[in-house]
Amino acid sequence: MSSGSGRRRPASSFLAALSLVPVALAGLAAAAPGASAAAPGVFVPDALTVVVSGPSGSRLGGPDGSGTTYELRCAPVGGTHPDAAAACDRLESIRLDGGDPFAPVPAGRLCTQIYGGPETAHVTGFWNGRAVDATFDRANGCEIARWRRLVPVLPDMA
Repeated sequence: MSSGSGRRRPASSFLAALSLVPVALAGLAAAAPGASAAAPGVFVPDALTVVVSGPSGSRLGGPDGSGTTYELRCAPVGGTHPDAAAACDRLESIRLDGGDPFAPVPAGRLCTQIYGGPETAHVTGFWNGRAVDATFDRANGCEIARWRRLVPVLPDMA
């Protein structure tokens, strides 16, 4: 066979390159700012990072105010979350009810002006095949209810 563009490559090279496609697509989904879903046909496991902060020196804030960080994985359940199985069960329950556990309070909603405390939480990662970047606080009745809905993913502050 002549050299040049008519040259054949071994099938193993093609298969090796093809096996990297799902990894590359998952990387693109994770890197894309504002990405709302993984590429079609690419399995992205549920994996969340939960950072909960309170006032400096509190049980959540730590001495430097850095907060407490948990990793939560579902299917299979794992990570450093103190009750990963219950947290994953809660997320699944909300999903089965057709809800979005990370949705913000709708704009224009009237909320009671009850202050629940200075705690905040930031949840990032992937859940149910989509990117998550959600912030929680306890600044009013709507935000307190939103936080409570996510217990035990977030700690129970009651």
